[in-house]
Amino acid sequence: MRVAILGCGYVGIELGRQLRESGHDPVGVRRSESGAAAIEDAGFEAVRADVTDADDLTRVPDVDAVVFAASSGGRDAAAARRVYVEGLRTAIDAFGERDSPPEQFVYTSSTGVYGDHGGDWVDEETDLEPTTAKTEVLVEAERVARERAAEHGMAGRVVRFAGLYGPDRYRLERYLSGTVVEGYLNMLHRDDAAGVVRFALTETDEPVLLAVDDEPVSRIALAEWLADACGVEAPETVTRAERLDADDLSEAARRRLTTSKRCSNRLLRSLGYEFAYPTFREGYADAVAAYRESER
Repeated sequence: MRVAILGCGYVGIELGRQLRESGHDPVGVRRSESGAAAIEDAGFEAVRADVTDADDLTRVPDVDAVVFAASSGGRDAAAARRVYVEGLRTAIDAFGERDSPPEQFVYTSSTGVYGDHGGDWVDEETDLEPTTAKTEVLVEAERVARERAAEHGMAGRVVRFAGLYGPDRYRLERYLSGTVVEGYLNMLHRDDAAGVVRFALTETDEPVLLAVDDEPVSRIALAEWLADACGVEAPETVTRAERLDADDLSEAARRRLTTSKRCSNRLLRSLGYEFAYPTFREGYADAVAAYRESER
């Protein structure tokens, strides 16, 4: 299978590696010269193109499947809309109108689309209740990915990522120093984020998959486990109510603190996906070992 990975960055490069190792033919697409070089360094074909520009996308060869993994750069809702809705629509049309269109079009979304569920469990069947302008954009993007792709005869699919971590994104200092606020974390190692997309492309036709590891964990429990594993004192902790009483929180930070849910991977597990890092314990093992070595 030939697969174009649009916005081939942190997860996309790992996806390309996994596809190549599985006998498939990935093509990574990035706008910058440095991004294209990183793809080539990973050992597969790179194309320089703006993934939201139809003319640029003519440089990408015909493929069997497209993965839209572009990032808006963490900016505001307007920037998100330009990439995740307008850019996504452009990319779907650009590939769907070809003489040999792809069979599949996969969009990587976020568990942010669920909003606040008071700590209850959510899955693929749970109603989406976005709480911010940006997550409202993500909900609209999911609809575009499924409906617009179908208009072109492609299977439009969605993979919702939990909070990503992994090489270069362990952020140990966040948990080993400073103050940790209570609340659930839904986590996914980068390698499994790529693995779930690969699984979606090759092993199942489910229209939506929730990509999250086996164990939602409280921030405090994670911080205490990391501190113990690294051989340092546990950080200071505060309740959510105590943190919300502070006057230094932005509105966005306040919304994050009041949004709570636990994401279930029951469907993904039932389909046969095997996690490389089923929980944070396996996922942080390399980071902990590196930290302890640096402190010797």
